[in-house]
Amino acid sequence: MKKILTMALCISYGLTFGQSSLKPKISTGADAIEKKAIAWRRDFHEHPELGNMEVRTAKIVADHLRSLGIEVQENVAVTGVVGVLKGGKPGPVVALRADMDGLPVTERVDISFKSTVNTIYNGQKTGVMHACGHDSHVAILMGVAEVLASMKSEIAGTVKFLFQPAEEGVYDPKLLKNGKSGAELMVMEGVMENPKVDAVFGLHISSVTEVGTIGYRSGATMAAVDQLGIKINGKQTHGANPWSGIDPIVTASQIVMGLQTIVSRNVNITENPAIVTVGAIHGGIRQNIISENLDMIGTIRTFGTEQRELVHRRIREVAVNIAESAGAKADVTIDTGYPVTYNDPNLHNKFGLTTEEEKEQLSDIIYKYDLICIFGLEDFLEEIIIEKMNNLYDIMIKQTEIESICSIIRESVNNRACGVFNKINKEDNFEYFMVLFSYDNLHLFYPCICEFLDKGYISDEKIIALKNYITK
Repeated sequence: MKKILTMALCISYGLTFGQSSLKPKISTGADAIEKKAIAWRRDFHEHPELGNMEVRTAKIVADHLRSLGIEVQENVAVTGVVGVLKGGKPGPVVALRADMDGLPVTERVDISFKSTVNTIYNGQKTGVMHACGHDSHVAILMGVAEVLASMKSEIAGTVKFLFQPAEEGVYDPKLLKNGKSGAELMVMEGVMENPKVDAVFGLHISSVTEVGTIGYRSGATMAAVDQLGIKINGKQTHGANPWSGIDPIVTASQIVMGLQTIVSRNVNITENPAIVTVGAIHGGIRQNIISENLDMIGTIRTFGTEQRELVHRRIREVAVNIAESAGAKADVTIDTGYPVTYNDPNLHNKFGLTTEEEKEQLSDIIYKYDLICIFGLEDFLEEIIIEKMNNLYDIMIKQTEIESICSIIRESVNNRACGVFNKINKEDNFEYFMVLFSYDNLHLFYPCICEFLDKGYISDEKIIALKNYITK
């Protein structure tokens, strides 16, 4: 968690303020706030709230910002919170954004801060969980706010903290405001003005990114997302006399297979990838009756305007023509959703580590690499925001807590956690660390022992103890 806090702080001061003198204070501040940030994250994880229902979360955020002397505006875009920290020196305005809502997902992991919240979604009982990391996002930004507030007089510029509701959407239409929600509604309500924001940054943790690393990418980074609906009208008949009707289920099956050829045969995947996924099919009520109609719903992910238009056109052609060949009729609806998350190249270059000195100073915090395109969506970069300003959205992995320390072992195999290993070693946690080896990838870690010994990360005595432990 310290690494991600430090990186988020570097984003805010590195681009905006350019004050190298703040680096030691940022590092010290990240150390001091780490335990508090972990506690916040666990609390939010245990008490998740769906879109535009983040009342408890918003109150905790607003109370914390006020305690730091930050100007606070509540009930933005229904449950959003905006904080404004004015530095002691003139300068640009940078916004930092975190989303707050959870998902209608039942948590199955048995941890002390497990969510036990339940709700009714689409007529079915389900749990509510922070399955997309928004609990961490909120905790990280609260920590960043506290550290920056402590050095307010030294900041050249203004920082806006945007705690956004409903990034995952709103599950109760009654909670929409003028038919809008999320980032779009926040922008409509003026969060980018008064004072006018010059640049805005967001981050997202990822369970598939190696521990202790940060990934960022210039240009198209996260996919445009559209909702697909196909209604197939056939002819009802008895299941024992299929020739008397037109089977929409068989037709739907053929359409699903036909849709897959759009990506494999129509999209130039050497330029940009794309995905067409059918997520649900609903049709029929009895085992021996061929239903009259059927509904299919799915998602479309693309990375360019022309590609998006091509995929939409081909979906309609494939569905309509396959249905017609079966004697059925297909009505296709495509609801245009969020556009591509596009990182401004200029901001990307400013954000990157450009000098050897900078790389050395942050070598124990991040490992820089070019992030691949991600098919997940983000409403952080709605078209309305893109039209108003430049943005950079970073995919980040938070430093593991003690529950997932085995990930550090995997990281050691790749020679990126030597510093972490050395730190654990120096802090006399070696016996506990050896116990953890029994859980994960011993055969992968064993070849690294000699390399650790050569580099002096652990003593001969402990190497022998570790060898004996592993080879038992």
